[in-house]
Amino acid sequence: MTRSGAAARRSPAALSRAIAEATATLSRAGIDAARRDAEELAAHLIGAERGRLALVDPPEPDFYGEYRRLVDARARRVPLQHLTGTAAFGPVTVHVGPGVFVPRPETEALLAWTHDQDLPDTPTIIDACTGSAALALALARRWPAARVLGVEVCDDAVVYARRNTADSPVEVVHADIATPGLLADLDGAVDLVVSNPPYIPEGAAVAPEVAGHDPDHALFAGPDGMTVIAAVTARAGAWLRPGGRFAVEHDDTTADATSELIAHTDLFDTIVSHRDLAGRPRFVTARRKV
Repeated sequence: MTRSGAAARRSPAALSRAIAEATATLSRAGIDAARRDAEELAAHLIGAERGRLALVDPPEPDFYGEYRRLVDARARRVPLQHLTGTAAFGPVTVHVGPGVFVPRPETEALLAWTHDQDLPDTPTIIDACTGSAALALALARRWPAARVLGVEVCDDAVVYARRNTADSPVEVVHADIATPGLLADLDGAVDLVVSNPPYIPEGAAVAPEVAGHDPDHALFAGPDGMTVIAAVTARAGAWLRPGGRFAVEHDDTTADATSELIAHTDLFDTIVSHRDLAGRPRFVTARRKV
């Protein structure tokens, strides 16, 4: 590259052009939030916040080749979070990658519900099927004096969960939620149980970013998608104290089935179905009977 060419690549306009070209590439690939993703990838490479891209110094010329590589991967529908290595969820950011479920904005509605619950000053909270531990970490942020446990069966996900919780009080428990008597020492003593378990019915279509990227075991749960929800509900009924709260996410086709399953245990009352930020049925809450 000539000296004048290198100078041109380091001009402020060059970064703007690259982001515009990346946006066009992602739009053609069917990415809904093409501009956002183009900016997020640029910010990731530069090491700046997305909102400050207009204020950063022009990147070095070798930025552009790496940027094109990331944009091309995103155009192939590799998840944005796999390319940056992190995912934001509520007040926390966690490390993610192949082998662990990427937390989604839809679950933030469940998180918001928990904030309205009247818990003791030092509650005990269990996040069943914790994955990256994003929800557990967000709950620990909300209740700093809580004992928060995240239960996860997958070896790869546990690695991410322990990395993400290394500087936090969250306890990661490597175990299958369906294990009879799991954490029996906490039976009748837990204040809040939450879960974003595998819940997609087998054979259901999923987005390209999900298929082949999020692990199947974190997505699918039997022909009706209810297998793990049933196991979580059973343990929640054992763990929760009278009056304790329960929230479980579900597929947008199984709101009634989830409410009925919880009701049929005869352990819960105040069973309510909730919608996510997009207006779709997303999670059910209940209270352990007093």
